[in-house]
Amino acid sequence: MALIKSVRGFTPQFGNNVYLAENATVIGDVITGDDCSIWFQAVVRGDVNSIRMGNMVNIQDGAVLHATFERSSTTIGDRVSIGHRAIVHGCTLEDDVLIGMGAIVMDHAVVESKCLIAAGAVVLENTRCESGFIYAGVPARKIKALSPEFMEDSVGRIAKAYLKYSGWFK
Repeated sequence: MALIKSVRGFTPQFGNNVYLAENATVIGDVITGDDCSIWFQAVVRGDVNSIRMGNMVNIQDGAVLHATFERSSTTIGDRVSIGHRAIVHGCTLEDDVLIGMGAIVMDHAVVESKCLIAAGAVVLENTRCESGFIYAGVPARKIKALSPEFMEDSVGRIAKAYLKYSGWFK
């Protein structure tokens, strides 16, 4: 069973049909929507500030979600995929976003809807990633526009796939 821990009077709250891997860790002021999944060795640490997730969010293996005490919370929209070993820290991810494997998104950054952050990219503090584009590099910069077909084939497909995968483990 996942490690679910209360801290500072906050206990994680989960929507309907949420999958938590046996060694996932969810702590404190965390609220998920429905159809979310938190995978093996992922850590969602709402000890110092709040973490809010919409529906159909998947936090893949080894990813870390955190925030900054009294400065930045973490807010995640619907149909968001956070790739293996990514770090999402005190930022906002709007709807239909893909954060690639090993990417880092820092405090007060905003990743607008229908945006893809490439594997290994670093989105610096206070950066705004414009909707409909892919961002890559260190620091992350706008690379190219994404077609609606690409968005559905990547961001949409992955969000739906993780909902299916989580069903295999329930």
